[in-house]
Amino acid sequence: MATPLGLGLPQMRHFDLGRDVPDVARTAERIGYTSLWVFERALFPEPATQGLYGIPGLPWPDFYRGVAEPLTTLTLAAAATERARLGTSVLVAPLHIPFQLAKALATLDAASGGRVVAGLGTGWSLEEYAAASVRPFEERGRVLDELIDVCRAVWGPDPVSYEGDITKIASAVVGPKPARPIPILLPGLSPKARRRLVDRADGWLPVAMGAEVLAAQWRELQDLAAERGRTEPLRSVLRVNARYAPKPYDAADRQPFQGSADQIVEDLAAHAEVGLEEILVDLQGSVRDAQELKAVAAEVFEKARAAGV
Repeated sequence: MATPLGLGLPQMRHFDLGRDVPDVARTAERIGYTSLWVFERALFPEPATQGLYGIPGLPWPDFYRGVAEPLTTLTLAAAATERARLGTSVLVAPLHIPFQLAKALATLDAASGGRVVAGLGTGWSLEEYAAASVRPFEERGRVLDELIDVCRAVWGPDPVSYEGDITKIASAVVGPKPARPIPILLPGLSPKARRRLVDRADGWLPVAMGAEVLAAQWRELQDLAAERGRTEPLRSVLRVNARYAPKPYDAADRQPFQGSADQIVEDLAAHAEVGLEEILVDLQGSVRDAQELKAVAAEVFEKARAAGV
């Protein structure tokens, strides 16, 4: 059976958000993409005191300048589509007040007819934490834990009550409720994060780093789930940050998901063999405008289906 494919929505500064987000969303749904996704980048430090992903010396890509707020972007897409699921990959949880984020996600799910998928993470940018976080960087795991708890409480039956470090809800009616339980997905990289994922989340949201690495991580996660007595199956969505080019990359220099549509599809096929539930392809950082994004998304989708993905 073909692997469901999702598409990253245009959020970067070279897009016209009000025009391009609904246009790309409608087109992606018509092509056959089953989900639409956003990511979060709160700011672009200049100069950066910390490398990309916290890796010293690794520069931030220029296309991270001016990334649109994710839930606003998803709302534009929700109003323009009917079926595609609406996912975050990921929201940086500690940059949000838990109660307000829980209510925003519930409202979007209710308005869209039950289409939201909440991908949450702890982030890595010290500059973003300094500007927007509700707690220091060192407490990021605890904030994510509380946010998950608050979401479950707010999305659950009334009256809602919760007592945490950040959030205190006396018995209250909180609405609207989601149209159905919103799945929570987590990246789960460190041992502690993987235990949190297995014990508390609905599924896994990894970033593609090669099919063999992905397969090993998936086996380890499933083994951990069995070891910790999890009975519910883990959902899974693979995030692919693709770097499209009109001409093929030289094979000797190419990293996974770099190059032509054929090369990207070749990598999709290899990763699909791992058996994850869905693959999200984000192409926006390597196209000039929405027209090219739609054209490349259509080419990748058609060639993926022809290849059996």
